[in-house]
Amino acid sequence: MSFYFAIVGTKDNPIYEVEFGTSGTKAAGLDPNAKKDEHRHLNQFIIHSALDLVEELQWNTNAMYLKSVDKFNEWHISAFISAGNIKFMLLHESKNEDSIRNFFNECHESYIKILMNPFYEINSPITSIGFDTKVRYAAKRYL
Repeated sequence: MSFYFAIVGTKDNPIYEVEFGTSGTKAAGLDPNAKKDEHRHLNQFIIHSALDLVEELQWNTNAMYLKSVDKFNEWHISAFISAGNIKFMLLHESKNEDSIRNFFNECHESYIKILMNPFYEINSPITSIGFDTKVRYAAKRYL
């Protein structure tokens, strides 16, 4: 099972993105790097196309966790919006609302810690190895 997680800034720019899980390219006998790059672009496109739905839904609810906002074939897109209008988006195959909510809450907490860094500018890419480690650990734990 694979997941694609992206944090999108207030200007619809990607701040952070990571892919979890396996895609089965070695079993198919394909070049893993070419297939991974192709999937990465497709995942980015799917997440970007769901941004309009997220922005429409955010004004109709007070909840930060928007659950599943869109579906593309067998993939679901879940979203979480911070108070600063930063969008956390997850592309996934299975629907497990509680674990996805917990994953988003832990990632949001880690993002707030990044924001408290006086050298971090809002909407700039997150390059912190510590943040990446925390997100990967949360994915391993909840997803």
